Amino acid sequence: MVSQNLGKLDRIFRFVLGVWWLSPLAPQYAAPWANLLVMFVGWITLVESFIGWCWLHDVFGINNKSQ
Repeated sequence: MVSQNLGKLDRIFRFVLGVWWLSPLAPQYAAPWANLLVMFVGWITLVESFIGWCWLHDVFGINNKSQ
């Protein structure tokens, strides 16, 4: 299991963003691939908000767990 590297505010922001991008209020684009990309990123942010870990934070050595 990986250790958490997201702070409380970051997790709340990702949860709200994920719910928004998976809702009918999400931005809609003419290109179908762009809509799928928004949906995919929405799922990623939602999952990251629940587990408290982001792979990009891990790659760049960012740890804001204490925030």
